[in-house]
Amino acid sequence: MAYKTIYTEVEVDVDLSEFETDDLLDELASRSSLPMEEDFHGKEILEAIYHKRRMGRTDYEKELDQLIWNSLGKIL
Repeated sequence: MAYKTIYTEVEVDVDLSEFETDDLLDELASRSSLPMEEDFHGKEILEAIYHKRRMGRTDYEKELDQLIWNSLGKIL
């Protein structure tokens, strides 16, 4: 008997509540798409930038660089 590999696409409805949270987080991590954690320190940095901009100040580049580093792990 000869075997052949066939590729096909199917659509399946799934209930995400049936999956374990850790499994979902592992999948997101494998895609580099994890959401920000609650303990993410970016909120404080964003607030500092917000207050500086609200007061008309433009010296928030240091905070912006820190936010980029914390969020993306990249530096300009």
